[in-house]
Amino acid sequence: MNIKTITPDEVKERLEKGETLHLIDVREDEEVAEGMIPEAVHIRMGDIPDYLDKLDPKHEYIIICRSGGRSGQVCKYLWAQGYEHIVNMAGGMLKWTGELKPKR
Repeated sequence: MNIKTITPDEVKERLEKGETLHLIDVREDEEVAEGMIPEAVHIRMGDIPDYLDKLDPKHEYIIICRSGGRSGQVCKYLWAQGYEHIVNMAGGMLKWTGELKPKR
């Protein structure tokens, strides 16, 4: 298993270039209340198994948490479920310097 990683700055650069990224923020509700990447979708770590049928195995998904630990666990779980295009945002939201939006 070789889970790829991406830095928060690389995510920011790709978004600024206009790329469409599939970002999944797996933090808890109270964490995302402090703000999340505008393009990200919030799916709590514990809810990921319920969303497998909504994720397309052909897409690349960048998984985000506070520091990169929980997102790494989610990456391993998704990899085990057959999702091969999974990327962990190393350093998580602690290292994010881009725009934030409040969770709706």
